[in-house]
Amino acid sequence: MIVGRLTRGTTNPNRLRRVDRWIASRFGRTVGTGTVVDLGYGATPVTTVELHRCLPHARVVGLEIDPVRVADAQPFARPPGLTFARGGFELAGLRPVLVRTMNVLRQYDESEVDSAWALLRKGLAPGGVLVEGTCDELGRVASWVTLSSGGPLTLTLAGRLSTLDDPAIFAERLPKALIHRNVPGERVHDLFLALDRHWARAAPYAAFGARQRWVHTVAGLRADGWPVLDRPARWRHGELTLAWAAVQPRDDHGTS
Repeated sequence: MIVGRLTRGTTNPNRLRRVDRWIASRFGRTVGTGTVVDLGYGATPVTTVELHRCLPHARVVGLEIDPVRVADAQPFARPPGLTFARGGFELAGLRPVLVRTMNVLRQYDESEVDSAWALLRKGLAPGGVLVEGTCDELGRVASWVTLSSGGPLTLTLAGRLSTLDDPAIFAERLPKALIHRNVPGERVHDLFLALDRHWARAAPYAAFGARQRWVHTVAGLRADGWPVLDRPARWRHGELTLAWAAVQPRDDHGTS
């Protein structure tokens, strides 16, 4: 039985380029020739095609609930490496090593996130990961949570630095699990206060370019004790990845 419901399906070429580059860097080698699912690719399959370009050795399967969208995507299929099929949160029984689903749960209620995450995690292959998040229409600002079968691992913020005037813009594109938690008393709210503080402190570095200002902002967060992951080479791409515990909702005592 297919689990889920039809979403709006709006998409654009290169909209998911930031998460794709991060996935290729972080998981490209471990994915290898395994099965990767792009869940809820939308009205056109362009982002699934782009994901396959980033993971050219993997078997990438685009899943959609709408049979019309699946039929429309068939001319873009390049079996066995790139195919399209009907499926939802049950992942069509594929047992993928990686699932990318962007801008899908954003259209669900917050109360539905935990059950969707649980079903998706259950469908992963051993050692598999789920990357779930959202981005703006042009892909300039994005965020995503990475989860294993045991629960959430990290939160990543990624943006186009040349147009980043204020890190607060990321709050508008937080994953559904966090977007309503940016209020006093929640860890993600504390994160944005700290980001704002270090962004202001790093203002002098803007003279050397937006990249330098962002790198020094992230370095300031780490120096303050925030569990910032990755190295400056990734920060220079406009990324910030933190351990999930740093932003986990305070009333979430499980693994979600």
